[in-house]
Amino acid sequence: MAISFLSRFSIAEYKTAALLSVLLLSGCASLEPQSGNASVESTQAAAHRHYHEAIDLDGRLSVQYQRNNADESLHGSFTWRQTAQHNAITLLSPLGQTIATIAVEPGNATLTQSGKTSRTAADVDELAAQSLGWPLPVSGLRNWLQGFAIDANGKAFHATPDENAVTTGDGWQIRYVTWDENDPAHIHPKRIDLERETEQAGKVAIRIVIDNWQTR
Repeated sequence: MAISFLSRFSIAEYKTAALLSVLLLSGCASLEPQSGNASVESTQAAAHRHYHEAIDLDGRLSVQYQRNNADESLHGSFTWRQTAQHNAITLLSPLGQTIATIAVEPGNATLTQSGKTSRTAADVDELAAQSLGWPLPVSGLRNWLQGFAIDANGKAFHATPDENAVTTGDGWQIRYVTWDENDPAHIHPKRIDLERETEQAGKVAIRIVIDNWQTR
C-alpha cells in the first residue's frame, strides 16, 4: 500500500511540474518585445493623422548647394509659425543670430535679411531662392512638414513610417527618415530630407529636424 501511494504521489507531482513549466514558458514569451506589432501600430497611427492649419515648430536646418560651381553649406536652426492665412519663418545661425525672416500672407511675401533692405514678391518660393541663393520651398513645406504632399502624378501622398518617400511634381524628392512617436495620438515627422536638381544652385540637399511641435 505504501509503494502504491508513493507511486500515485509521484505521478501527481510530475503532472503539476509539467503544467508549471508550460505556464512559465508561456509567461516568458508574453514578456518578449512585440517589435512587429509596435511598427504596425505606429504606421496605423501615422495613417490617421490630420492636417493642422495652425502649428508652431522649432528645429534645425542644414543645406548643401552650389554657388559659382563651388560647394556651399549652411547650418543653423529655424522657427516656423503657421496659421490658415499666414506664415512666419525665422532662419537662425548656429549662434542664434537671425539670418533671415520670411512673412507670408495671401498674395504677398516679405523676406528680410540682416543688414539688407526687405524684399517683397507675390511668389514666396521665388523670393526665397533669389534672396538666399538656394531654394527654400516654403509653400510646399506647409504640407510636407506634416507628412502630406502631392506626388509627381498629381496624387495625394500621406507619409507613414512604412510609406516614407515621395517625389513631388516640381522635382523635390522627400524622405521621412525618422518619426516622433512619443505620443501615439500625435505621431509626426521628426527628420525630413529634401533633394532636388536646380539650375540655380546645382544639387540642393536640405535636412530638417523638428525638435518642438505644437498645434494650436
